[in-house]
This record gives sequence, C-alpha cells and structure tokens, in this order.
Amino acid sequence: MSWPQAEGVFRLGDLALHRGGVLPDARLVWKTHGTLAPGRDNVVLYPTSYGAQHPDLEWLIGPEGILDPTRWFIVIPNMFTGGLSSSPSNTPDWPALVTTWDNVAAQRRLLREAWGIERLQAVYGWSMGAQQAYHWAAAHPAEVARIVVNCGSARTAVHNRVFLAGLMATLEAAPEYDGAVRFRAAPAKALRAFGRIYAGWALSQDFYRAGLHLSALGAPDLDTFLVRDWEQRFARRDAADLLAQLRTWEAGDIADHPRYGGELARALAAIEARVLLMPGETDLYFRVADNAAELPHLRHGRLLPIPSIWGHRAGNPQPNPPDAAFIRAAVRDWLEG
Repeated sequence: MSWPQAEGVFRLGDLALHRGGVLPDARLVWKTHGTLAPGRDNVVLYPTSYGAQHPDLEWLIGPEGILDPTRWFIVIPNMFTGGLSSSPSNTPDWPALVTTWDNVAAQRRLLREAWGIERLQAVYGWSMGAQQAYHWAAAHPAEVARIVVNCGSARTAVHNRVFLAGLMATLEAAPEYDGAVRFRAAPAKALRAFGRIYAGWALSQDFYRAGLHLSALGAPDLDTFLVRDWEQRFARRDAADLLAQLRTWEAGDIADHPRYGGELARALAAIEARVLLMPGETDLYFRVADNAAELPHLRHGRLLPIPSIWGHRAGNPQPNPPDAAFIRAAVRDWLEG
C-alpha cells in the first residue's frame, strides 16, 4: 500500500448512551487511508461490520479498488463491541446496550475533534456498516452527501431478528455464560454451534447447491469448510463481544429517536443524502424486499441489487471477483456522479 495511512485511538471520556446508561472511558480505534484535502471535502467514512476489525475490510481500498485512497480520505472507525474500540473484552463496566446511534455519535466527535471534518462526501458500509451509514444520514441529514447501503437496512427486520435471536440464545445457553454479557471461560462448544448456524445464513442455498464452498473457496469437503471458514472465524473473537454486538444489531432502527418517534417512513423522508441501496439478490437476512419498501420514502434513492448467489457475502466479495467488479463500478459511479 503506497498511499498515506495513519491509525490511532480517540478517547471520548464517559459517553452517555442513547438507551440510557454510560459507556465509561469510551474510546474509538481508527485507521485512515489517503490524504485529507485542504477543504476537508473528500471524506468517506467506512464503518466496520459484525465481527470485523479494520484489517478485515481494507481489501477493497486501493487505486483500482472500490474505494480509491488517491481520491478520498477514507476513515475507518472500529465499531464499539468489535474488540478494538470499547468492548466487553476491554471495558470492565459494560452497559446493557450500546446502539448504532451511540456509534454514530462517537464517530461524529472523532471526525470533528481529530480533523475538523463537518461534512461527509459519503458513508460506505456493508451489513452492520450499512446500518451505520443509514443512521448517519438520519442523524445528521445536512452533513452527509451520499451513502452506500451495501446489504443493510434502516431497521433490523423481524426475520433478521429471528436469525439474531438464535445466535444470542446459542451463546446464552453456554454453561460459561454469566447471565448478563460475559463468560467465565471461552464457550468453545457454543462458539462451534454459533459458527455453523451462521454458515447457513450468510450464504444462500444456491451457493451451496453450486458447490462454491468447494470450488470457489477451496475447501476439500463441507466439514472442513465449516471449521475453517466459520468456527475458526468466530473463535478469534471474544464471545462477550460477539453477544454485545448482536444486541446492537438487533436494536438497529433509524426511527428510534425522539425526532422520529419510531416512524420509519418519517425518518427515511428526512434523509437528504443520495442513497444507493445495494442488497444481495439472495441475501437471507437483509432482503431486497426490505430496501424496496424503504425506497419510496427516500428523497434521492436508487435500488441496485447485486446479482449474485453468494447471499449476504455478495456485499463483501473479497474471494468473488464478479461481485467485486459489480460493486466497484456502481460505487465509483455513485461517488463521482
């Protein structure tokens, strides 16, 4: 990587939370790619997604990538509960719930206090990152020019919440669980089950029918795929962080604010940004239908499904060149248009 990069920790002090309570000594771990323009008018915010930290998402940054660091100043703030920024694994007195609203409030302070940034050219996000993009546009309508909602939604749908409830119940059933948010020891069996449940939702039935877990991802057999790509993936993370982040995801709702009174249509209509909705055609939990229902309420929206059988992973297609090319062309056109 030959472009400028920097990273650091932004300390927020005790952060009052959207749903009540305080996140003590809150901190955001961040990384930037590119150079901030003198007018501070080339900023793209790139929030992280579920279980991800900034190194996991940097693959799409590059002069020929989806986000060009020679054109944009790209800021990646690691989400609370992800293990780098404030999370149960590194914060003793963890509150009951940290929401996406809390992440956006902290990110706004980071941008203003670290670099004097008042307006974003775009927020680009996949999955929970896409939910953060939507929250940004609803929280600060005049400060965001564009958002890319890549496999995400403005409110976590009921069917999505059913998926999350299964994952939460799996972790909470572990004998190591303390009944609140922490675990007395790593819940190895629960994490094994967690990874295998996730594998059945993150990729579509068509993906497995085509045998892409073998041909495209190089696994010699299904069990190796489940262990290597899913069990080991989540074993890298602290179980308490995974559980707390599921709760953040489950609570995602841009209308959950006194300004909007729980009315989703009202929150969507308040967004001034140009919104590119890019659901995966076969995504099992952020459905095309969810974005299609949001579209009529947006002032400036476009629905562009990703034509893919990779399910939710179509939106983060590091090992999938056709989907990566589709997203690259769409996002570059959107950011420059």
